[in-house]
Amino acid sequence: MTEELVSCALTCPSSPTGSEKTSGSLKTEEMDFDQPIFSVLSGGGKRHEQEADTAEATSPAGTTADSESGIFTGEYEVCVEHEAELDWFCGTEQKLICSHCAIVGPCHGHTVTPLVTRVTAVRNQLVDVCEKMQLQAQRIERFIDQTLTAKEQKLQVVASKAREQILAQVSAAREALEEEEQRLLEEVQKEEERVEQCLLTQRAHWSQALSRLTQTRSGLVHTLTHTPDAQLVTSVQEIADRVEEADGVGEPCDTDQLNLNPDCSDSKLLRALWATAVLLGPNAYGPSSKFDERTVSPLLSLSDDLYTLTFFRKKARQLQLYDPARFDCWPNALGSLSMSSGTHSWVVDVGQSGAFKVGVCYTSLERKGSGNEARLGHNSQSWVLSHYDGDYSFCHAGKKEPLQVARKPQRIGMLLDWPSQTLLFYEADSSTVLHSVTHHFSAALLPAFAVTDRSITILH
Repeated sequence: MTEELVSCALTCPSSPTGSEKTSGSLKTEEMDFDQPIFSVLSGGGKRHEQEADTAEATSPAGTTADSESGIFTGEYEVCVEHEAELDWFCGTEQKLICSHCAIVGPCHGHTVTPLVTRVTAVRNQLVDVCEKMQLQAQRIERFIDQTLTAKEQKLQVVASKAREQILAQVSAAREALEEEEQRLLEEVQKEEERVEQCLLTQRAHWSQALSRLTQTRSGLVHTLTHTPDAQLVTSVQEIADRVEEADGVGEPCDTDQLNLNPDCSDSKLLRALWATAVLLGPNAYGPSSKFDERTVSPLLSLSDDLYTLTFFRKKARQLQLYDPARFDCWPNALGSLSMSSGTHSWVVDVGQSGAFKVGVCYTSLERKGSGNEARLGHNSQSWVLSHYDGDYSFCHAGKKEPLQVARKPQRIGMLLDWPSQTLLFYEADSSTVLHSVTHHFSAALLPAFAVTDRSITILH
């Protein structure tokens, strides 16, 4: 009597008692279905209960189908051993079986599932996979259309700017730099070709990946909507292989390899000779800059001609009238010439001073207080070459970079080239470059100075 009840349950897969309330001799798989996703991709198909109801309708070709869900059941095959319909699926052996195989046959005690339930589970899994592939395809399309296209446009601008900078510098010292000019242009060209090749390779790779992904997805969608149930569940491994191949496509990402390396246009030789050519030219120094007496600290004394700054001993200091532009704690002073375009250079005679700073700062540099905001080189507003206790260093934003100086310079020159955003420190007597920095200066700059030993004088 019990066997008859179980057999009845097995022949009615849409009934929950057929899989969930059977005695311990029968195990069933539990599946969770995603109704919204399945409905969208299958054209508004019904869930498992509705599929079971519509499965009774027979097409003229002798197959049953749910026209909305896209499930094609086909005519059930017959078990050779029991001559019963193969309307169950054995998860243990991954094959179609009949109800008798599960009760008294070779699949007794195995995990079995009604065929309709198994088909629904496989289809829902395919729906999820196809949806993920669709989203991935959209990301790849955006990467190709937006990122790679923007990179190509930016590449032309950056490469063109690099060439212009090189040609502008080389033209100032053409005779001495012909060989260096050619080498650098070749480096830029090589770098540009490398980036262009990377972009072309990326575009080709992701276009091919997109095509492969779209083709695989289309195939799976076709399988999802046109494959009979019996064939679908026995093709799980083939489907898994196709899904795994699609997973190997990967995700697109932006890398530094898609950008022009700015170092390809950098040359120490070029910078040094270019600076020398500019400084030895007829318009080497441009407008003259003096110390702005309003900014001079009470710790310093300014000469009558406004060119020499001298450190005061404590007992010799004098009180000065309050001025918002004046440094009140640090021994600083600023130049009078504001620079926001063109090329500027000036030379400072540091003589025998054992402690000084020379450089530039934004006009907005803090003037009051003893904090780092008003201390040259210890904030993001100033860039200075510092000499203290025999050591030379470049200071900016509180970071100190030691400099190797072969001999103590008597005169230190500074060259500010606004078009290339370059600040260069050099020994004026030999035109030896001591240090150079390239920075995106966002506002006008002023010459900046500090001294705590003897005097310094602006010569040009």
